[in-house]
Amino acid sequence: MLRALAALLLMLLAASAAAAQIRLKDLVEFDGVRGNDLIGYGLVVGLDGTGDGIRNAPFTEDIMTNILERLGVNITGEQVRPRNVAAVLVTATLPPFSRAGSRVDVTVSAIGDASSLFGGTLVMTPLNGADGQIYAVAQGAVLAGGVAARGAAAQVVEGVPTSGSIPGGARVEREVDFTLASLPRIRLALRQADFTTAVRIEQVINSHFGRAVAAMQDSGTVLLDIAATRAPSAAHALSQVENLVVDPGSRARVVIDQRSGTIVMGEDVRISRVAVAQGGLTLRVEETPQAIQPNPFSPGETVVVPRTEASITPRPGVGMAEVAGGTSLAQVVAGLNALGVGPRDMIDILNTINAAGALHADLVVR
Repeated sequence: MLRALAALLLMLLAASAAAAQIRLKDLVEFDGVRGNDLIGYGLVVGLDGTGDGIRNAPFTEDIMTNILERLGVNITGEQVRPRNVAAVLVTATLPPFSRAGSRVDVTVSAIGDASSLFGGTLVMTPLNGADGQIYAVAQGAVLAGGVAARGAAAQVVEGVPTSGSIPGGARVEREVDFTLASLPRIRLALRQADFTTAVRIEQVINSHFGRAVAAMQDSGTVLLDIAATRAPSAAHALSQVENLVVDPGSRARVVIDQRSGTIVMGEDVRISRVAVAQGGLTLRVEETPQAIQPNPFSPGETVVVPRTEASITPRPGVGMAEVAGGTSLAQVVAGLNALGVGPRDMIDILNTINAAGALHADLVVR
């Protein structure tokens, strides 16, 4: 397992060295060219007895009553206790430049005590933006993200049956008021702010157009002058800019996920001269109870006498190793591999090296 992890890291290093040139469209976000989040509150019907319990989710009864009244069915004062409906929250992202009539995907999530949305159908649900306006309407069959089965004494759940999606389930009804052609300048926002990367982006753009059309504002922003590019429109200028390639700079970083034992280190990680000793103890506890019986034809009862053997043994074959100053990522992985440590022990070693001030990288622990 450890050798496979080391080999994977070395392969990633080789791949990054061979493909260091990254397109601008993968490094920056263009000002104004973004999606908008939508949300709505609706009802899923047609469930096979896996819907909300009306007593535990009164909001389900309220929305069901409102929908039926809009359809001309008056159930005010009636005792309605269906188990085939569920109240849900519907979320979606309106892509940039979406036009009326186009479709977007939606996600449906139960908010009551429904056990599954499998086989349900979302009833027409308006989707609102942050300004309270309706931008889309969602409706359609829900593709549940899991399945649940229940018996008299046991149940089994696979995935998340209380959440699902509807591909193309919302139709855009209102367009976002944004005109790209009216912008005289556009800001390029770096996804990972870095002064070196911003300068390189500025140089690549100016070199492409043969004149100063881009200027770095800070580590996360590069300003592009659309008029200076002499392109027919802002869209034409961005189409040229987004395919330019840049060798991005980045801070040395080590990311540790303690839950899964995953460690990811960047190629610029360096470690100063330090000595590493890693070891542990093996605890062994063995219970061997013994039954003692009385002599034949004598009064008495059988007694169980507990017997426990406990021992502590140091882990063999683990000593101290010295890591030379300026050690690279490949050497760090090889050194930890030589010590025979696993990913969990690697996390402890890296934390200790960082506490000693010998790890020259940002240590991110999740």
